Amino acid sequence: MGQSKLVILAAGGTGGHLFPAEALSHVLRAQGIRVVLMTDPRGAEFAGEFPADAVIPVPSATPSGRSLLGKARVGLQIAQGVLTARKVVKELKPGVVVGFGGYPTVPPVLGAAFAGAKTVIHEQNAVIGRANRLLSGRVDAIATGFAAVGGLSDAAKAKCSHVGNPVRPAVVAAASPYGWPGEGMFNLLVFGGSQGARIMADIVPPAIELMSEAERKRLFITQQARPEDQGRVGGIYEGLGVKAEIAAFFKDLPARMAQAHLVIGRSGASTVAELAVIGRPSILVPLPGALDQDQAANAGYLENCGAALRVMQPDFTPQRLASELSTLMAQPAHLTTMAENAKSAGIPDAADRLARLVVATASF
Repeated sequence: MGQSKLVILAAGGTGGHLFPAEALSHVLRAQGIRVVLMTDPRGAEFAGEFPADAVIPVPSATPSGRSLLGKARVGLQIAQGVLTARKVVKELKPGVVVGFGGYPTVPPVLGAAFAGAKTVIHEQNAVIGRANRLLSGRVDAIATGFAAVGGLSDAAKAKCSHVGNPVRPAVVAAASPYGWPGEGMFNLLVFGGSQGARIMADIVPPAIELMSEAERKRLFITQQARPEDQGRVGGIYEGLGVKAEIAAFFKDLPARMAQAHLVIGRSGASTVAELAVIGRPSILVPLPGALDQDQAANAGYLENCGAALRVMQPDFTPQRLASELSTLMAQPAHLTTMAENAKSAGIPDAADRLARLVVATASF
């Protein structure tokens, strides 16, 4: 392949956008293709271990301010980012620039288009995000995580290829058959991502309080909780005699997912993809207030597959959760079917599929 082939990846400063970019980078580098990451300054802080030859920060901003001054400032930062990215692309001459959604990818992808480079965007969610919608008219190809994506124009649909959501190698490695524990311990994994751990701390412990003592004796709960919530959550479980491990972050989350008999979490695209590849049943609580209701659509997809229960946040009460947990713990055959349905929805080779599309689009 030679060292002259280069792909620039553009991904913003959250794990949800960086994980699929990281998975693609591993595949491309294994093929002898060099990778450079373009990200916003926040992403550059997270990107210490990102598999790339270089990490280039590019100015960006998310339109949120209502004041004219705020909008002008955002516009100026994005324009600076576009000019910076255009200059970098002209210097480095990549075969293609690949964006992974979120406003931090707007300047790199627009800058690349203005520089005449080939461009691809990957849409992880079941509804196209605002940044990708903005870019969809200017790119050469659109890769999608879901077979059906809402909010696309007809022109954008014509550019789409369904590849799935790339997952990290650790996720593929963790995939294993679902093992029902009989009458033994029931492993419950609870996590909420950066924006969702609070609700889990508020709802899950009181739900466990409402369950029978016999049910509680079987539970082993692994729960992600913010540092300020850990004492409260741990105290309730301890008082109930429920075995639990509580931490702010689990580095080995895919392995813990594989050990779980049921997962309670948010429904970001990465979470949904990982649940499917590993093949585990879940209760999913979409993040409310999202502009495009993308998490609701993601959870709806797994629910339609018979792999998950989607519970919207207003309905996510201790009473509702206790009832769902009691029902599921008493239905091992149903949980096993949910696990199998999740697995059948998984695309473990999504990173390879995306790499093929990227290489086919590139002008090497």
